[in-house]
Amino acid sequence: MIFPIGDDNVKGGHYPFVSYTLLAINIVVFLLQLSQGDQQGQFIMEYGAIPAEVTQGQRVYTLITSMFLHGSVGHIVGNMLFLWIFADNIEAVIGSTRFLIFYLAGGLVAHAAHIYFNMDSQIPTVGASGAIAGVLGAYMIMFPQSQVKVLFLIFPFRVPALLFLGFWIFSQFQYGVGSLQIETAETDGIAYWAHIGGFVFGAVRGFSLRNEYIRSLKRGFREEDLVD
Repeated sequence: MIFPIGDDNVKGGHYPFVSYTLLAINIVVFLLQLSQGDQQGQFIMEYGAIPAEVTQGQRVYTLITSMFLHGSVGHIVGNMLFLWIFADNIEAVIGSTRFLIFYLAGGLVAHAAHIYFNMDSQIPTVGASGAIAGVLGAYMIMFPQSQVKVLFLIFPFRVPALLFLGFWIFSQFQYGVGSLQIETAETDGIAYWAHIGGFVFGAVRGFSLRNEYIRSLKRGFREEDLVD
């Protein structure tokens, strides 16, 4: 199995306060979720986003609260790993306030994509995956040559962000298309269309953010300011 363990970081820019705060909040909420014990399922039903309810205008607040819930330890570890690796460069360039707005907007677009294919679903959607997929989409456009450090078994190596993230979204799209052949667009507990929707949003937004990044390079950043 291949998974990322680091990347090239932008030297200077804004401190990734929001990225680290989001990471901490997700962990705290997950611990709170675990503390519910036998009531954890009820907790998820209360704060997870249920498409059939949201489409009826009910409990719309869950579109936000669900972004901070996770279904398992593996779920949150994977999400927080990607958030920790890829979010800081974007926040360094666009600033903390704009990054928070971007992150939440990506999560909402991800919800919209998932709900579109699951309007009658009573299954609660949880996780930061959609919002983080938006981060990945923007990162691929803004920093395509950044080297992502990945680990295969015990062997570390580097690949360009364009290749790593391009392969990731390609695999999500394959699973998403495959899911349309069954009753729900959510398979194996994974909302693939939420990932796709968030990623597309991030990639589209990434083009304008990339232009801002280029202008910031001219004001002081340089491509070689990407450091380990």
